Amino acid sequence: MVSLATENLGVRLGGREVLGGLSTQLPAGLLVGVLGPNGAGKSSFLKALAGLLPHAGRVLLDGAPLAHMPRAEVARRIAYLPQGQTLHWPLAVERLVGLGRLPHLAPLSRIADSDRAAIERAMRRTDVAHLAQRTATELSGGERARVLLARALAVEAPVLLADEPLTSLDPAHQIEGMEILRDEARAGALVVAVMHDLALAYRYCDRILLLDRGRLVAEGPAGDVLTPGNLAEVYAISAFYGPPAERLLVPLDRLR
Repeated sequence: MVSLATENLGVRLGGREVLGGLSTQLPAGLLVGVLGPNGAGKSSFLKALAGLLPHAGRVLLDGAPLAHMPRAEVARRIAYLPQGQTLHWPLAVERLVGLGRLPHLAPLSRIADSDRAAIERAMRRTDVAHLAQRTATELSGGERARVLLARALAVEAPVLLADEPLTSLDPAHQIEGMEILRDEARAGALVVAVMHDLALAYRYCDRILLLDRGRLVAEGPAGDVLTPGNLAEVYAISAFYGPPAERLLVPLDRLR
């Protein structure tokens, strides 16, 4: 079973520290939500986990330093969905999703039946199979978001890192997206998702990492992290909570 861990992880951008001293252990089988206000360091944390940013400290994949692993191996074991849905090439949706299989292909090789099956599975799960022959650059923002999630799922990596995967999605597809991420975790993957929607994180995430100004403020089950005190301190808001069994949290008012 896969695991990720960080030891005193720190990131500096433009001479400014955006993440500092973050240590955590993330085992397989969990959907982990990374929350915090704008500028808290969430995206930098995810990029560092993927080995895409220079950083202090260490990122460990199954106990081994990520920095010492070949990039091809990292790409097979960690799927990364970046923030935003900018597309620069007018590829058909099916070909775009198929890019998720590149880490598994030898140079100049063609996709195999197993790759095609992975592509089809990913497209069905994200409800984009009917868009297979559409040009990706002509899709709506919500359609692009689902297609790019499909590309990440097509890797079929044991770790999925998703930066704001619900952006541009309507409420039904937001719920479906969280169900997909939760199902990935239930199937044994480690899923780490940067999120802004407190209600969906409270309902679906097994663990929350709450960041503020580059520091880890709290970590644990949603009910232990997204408390009135932490929401007041980090977000300066109040919230309504339903009965614990309902896992219901509704942000209400600004406090300042």
